[in-house]
Amino acid sequence: MKNIFDLKETNAVIDRINSLESTTKPNWGKMSVDQMLAHCNVTYEMDLEDIHAKPNGFTKFMLKLFVKNTVVNDKPYKKNSRTAPQFLIADSKNFEDEKERLINYLNKVQSLGESHYDGRESHSFGKLSKQEWNNMFYKHLDHHLSQFGV
Repeated sequence: MKNIFDLKETNAVIDRINSLESTTKPNWGKMSVDQMLAHCNVTYEMDLEDIHAKPNGFTKFMLKLFVKNTVVNDKPYKKNSRTAPQFLIADSKNFEDEKERLINYLNKVQSLGESHYDGRESHSFGKLSKQEWNNMFYKHLDHHLSQFGV
């Protein structure tokens, strides 16, 4: 798994994002490119913004029990996997705005660094190691950028 906290890797991901165009079509799945960017932004919104409701105790317990390992391990996601309701983007978004937001989030995570994330509380999964944060961030982006051929 590549390290999103490494500036070289962050820049490589940003280059991939910058190679997208508003007309880029997916190789699989139903999302448009603007929806995909908005979808990817949700992960960073949950970490860096206070705009998503935190799951209640029971829901968080269930997420930790049944979802966490799939999200934070180093195995790639399968194509057409189920998406959590908070990550579903039904309407069209502004491509340029979503792209800019995602790049800004990546730069923010890069500036905070891996030490900031080591043991940091996740919105849905409790405390995560820096490796788990890296896997969650990088794997999700790589999956969707690959979905759109970049």
